[in-house]
Amino acid sequence: MNEEQRLQSSQVKASPSEKKPEKDYSQYFQSVYTPPSLKDAKKRGKEEVSYFDNFKIDPRFENLGAGRKFYIRTYGCQMNEHDTEVMAGIFMELGYDITDSVNDADVILLNTCAIRENAENKVFGELGHLKPLKLEKPDLLIGVCGCMSQEESVVNKILKTYDQVDMIFGTHNIHRLPEILNEAYMSKEMVVDVWSKEGDVIENLPKVRKGQIKAWVNIMYGCDKFCTYCIVPYTRGKERSRRPEDIIQEVRHLAAQGYKEVTLLGQNVNAYGKDFDDITYRLGDLMDDLRSIDLPRIRFTTSHPRDFDDHLIEVLAKGGNLVDHIHLPVQSGSTSMLKIMARKYSREHYIELVRKIREAIPNVSLTTDIIVGFPNETDEQFEETLSLYKEIGFEMAFTYIYSPREGTPAAKMVDNVPMEVKKERLQRLNALVNEYAAEAMKAYDGKIVEVLVEGESKKNPDVLSGYTAKNKLVNFVGPKSIIGKLAKVKITTTKTWSLNGELLEVVSGQEVGV
Repeated sequence: MNEEQRLQSSQVKASPSEKKPEKDYSQYFQSVYTPPSLKDAKKRGKEEVSYFDNFKIDPRFENLGAGRKFYIRTYGCQMNEHDTEVMAGIFMELGYDITDSVNDADVILLNTCAIRENAENKVFGELGHLKPLKLEKPDLLIGVCGCMSQEESVVNKILKTYDQVDMIFGTHNIHRLPEILNEAYMSKEMVVDVWSKEGDVIENLPKVRKGQIKAWVNIMYGCDKFCTYCIVPYTRGKERSRRPEDIIQEVRHLAAQGYKEVTLLGQNVNAYGKDFDDITYRLGDLMDDLRSIDLPRIRFTTSHPRDFDDHLIEVLAKGGNLVDHIHLPVQSGSTSMLKIMARKYSREHYIELVRKIREAIPNVSLTTDIIVGFPNETDEQFEETLSLYKEIGFEMAFTYIYSPREGTPAAKMVDNVPMEVKKERLQRLNALVNEYAAEAMKAYDGKIVEVLVEGESKKNPDVLSGYTAKNKLVNFVGPKSIIGKLAKVKITTTKTWSLNGELLEVVSGQEVGV
């Protein structure tokens, strides 16, 4: 790490043995941390993206974890899961061993999510549960990282209330974990290491991947969309894309290791490449290049309708190892509500985009995200969401009641929708989602599908389970030896959220089917 990078970071120390005074902690963040500001954040673009591909463990820290164990609890999205894989890789290179029990751990990290209030409350509740363990084991290190750590209000709350926490670090400086751990051990005081600098991309970070069948590959970081309800642009920073050669090399390496499926990750994944100023290269170009890799399945998440261009559709239509399942969050079926959400597209634009996708990929499976109960949502606007769901014929949706996030524009809006109305709307929407999901599954009755076998069923160890390319869960009886392989399964029973079938054969080679 060069000196300029070090100057971008600072440690805040607060003795856990002293009672925290009721005071303003903003002084600690004058050069390091800035609270969410839509006005300031929209000025992004002037800061140059710096690429670093020489990550390595400082020799001073090589045996830092000798005889110690780490535990990471992950909340939230696939991006957080992938960040956990990176942190686990760093821990292992430091000499730590992994444990699945907080009671055995010498370091406990909570990798947090800030997308909804309930997610934050779970973290604060877990910190409360860990306090007795800290009293029992004074040398235990407890850390909070991830998206919550990028919120000034959260950092202030931890500083004032949770003196069992030893370290807080953000989403932009995971690569500094060795320095943060060392500082926590040396000082025995709370270490806060949060960067407001958003422009770096760090390559060659070690990873301990979860499983050996599916892998996540981060292709970009951050989001510049600034939907009025969303905290992500503030917690994850500006959009910055990894270089295509680094991504392609990583995917090739995963294919060589025997992985069968790769999911490309980004907060706004189909904005990939928009920030390049030296080449014209977008997500469609990347997907086209990845098609030639000997890997059965490649998918991506999460996309934004605004950036889903014609070239990407053209490439996806080529098929091969590019799956015919697209998750395309709509959030609302009302143009007026979409405008308040700052989604930057209309109902009509979304419908036209789906028409283009289906024209190019007739058998595509579409899923989505929907928010109900947004501030001042009317009955008419909600009905438009229901009608859009029927018109598109989504096969599944993640549905949510709006949760205000401090620092976002929507948090300042007057909300005149009573909670009982929000809940009633969610129930009506979920009933529709269930109906359409069950109907979509019925089409598989008697069909032969290709399943990537992931392991034993969660409900029955004598049953295997896996997913089709369209992301449908399939359960069937078969030998454990085919876990990690592709199998042909004939569907015998359809349910709302899963399919039952009988094993026909194991697919040879890297052949790709339905």
